[in-house]
Amino acid sequence: MNAPLPVDHVLRHDWTQDEIAQLFSLPFPELMHRAMAVHRRHFDPTEVQISTLLSIKTGGCPEDCAYCPQAAQYETGVKAEKLMDVEVVLADAARAKTAGASRFCMGAAWRTPKDKDLDAVCRMVEGVKALGLESCVTLGMLTQAQAQKLKHSGLDYYNHNLDTSPDYYSKIITTRTYQDRLDTLGAVRKAGIHVCCGGIVGLGEAAADRAGMIAVLAALNPHPESVPINALVRVEGTPVAQEAPLDPIEFVRTIAVARITMPASVVRLSAGRESMSPETQALCFLAGANSIFYGEKLLTTPNPETHADQALFDRLGLVHMPAKTAEH
Repeated sequence: MNAPLPVDHVLRHDWTQDEIAQLFSLPFPELMHRAMAVHRRHFDPTEVQISTLLSIKTGGCPEDCAYCPQAAQYETGVKAEKLMDVEVVLADAARAKTAGASRFCMGAAWRTPKDKDLDAVCRMVEGVKALGLESCVTLGMLTQAQAQKLKHSGLDYYNHNLDTSPDYYSKIITTRTYQDRLDTLGAVRKAGIHVCCGGIVGLGEAAADRAGMIAVLAALNPHPESVPINALVRVEGTPVAQEAPLDPIEFVRTIAVARITMPASVVRLSAGRESMSPETQALCFLAGANSIFYGEKLLTTPNPETHADQALFDRLGLVHMPAKTAEH
């Protein structure tokens, strides 16, 4: 018989992969009960943080991430575009705020930003902050100097996902290492910027890889303030386009385990919601997800329309999390 799992309310950074695998293997009612209890200790379970994500520079990326339609080497129909004008981005941010977003996230398909492009991104961050929104960017790998420059502009969050476990990583990406990702997270944290870091499930990985990914995330000290859990959006032309969809209950288990192991983090039900039933999404919220992306598109892939999300919120009695709470 497995050893009993530790008390869930203790904030830990020493979760082992075996302990996390035990959580995944719990009977579903027990896992959900534990995740819900942890969620209630740290958050109002009726509140969900709302973010909007805009691709400010689309396509032409030199990386070979096997899931990404923006990789230049894959034929996915996504064309390379220039960095958007600052004024156009800020107009989108204003519309996002009107629609109910408290955080505006901007993504650019770069391996690492050039200094002249980073200057423009910093002006975007300053404009987003002036609108009263939290700001987040994902620009690829950063140097310490670049992270400091973003911090000086007022950036709240930097997104840089681990994607999968260390063991499975080389099956998905070969153009940057796992340590490269950890180094960027370290630069972001050293600069005093909140970390947004999670991963993708449904890439063809084994259950042990899902446990391994969460083990790395839960070992970060402090934990990422935001933890996006993405379900693979299969895009024709990418190497993982033919992977079978992950079982919805297994996806909910991943949300629940992330909630238990990173109790004070905002766990985002991220990409893949377009193909999820309302019932699956409801289970994710019960399991501890308390953030979503609003808007019809996530970078280049589809996302539920805002009115559909609001209708689901109304059915479930969920409300938007105030921005000040979202910085938990």
